[in-house]
Amino acid sequence: MGNDKISMPSGMGGLVRYFDEYKSKIEFKPGHIIILCVAVMLLMIILYAYGNRLLGI
Repeated sequence: MGNDKISMPSGMGGLVRYFDEYKSKIEFKPGHIIILCVAVMLLMIILYAYGNRLLGI
């Protein structure tokens, strides 16, 4: 009766590690992403302010 313990297999404590060897052919530097975001924001602001006149709507 004293040996009713459940024994679990020893390992990494439930941690699972996945190693993907996938390398993307397109890589961006963080600075390029920031510049792209700023450019998109400026385009959105310009279109919001002057879009009616530029597009003739």
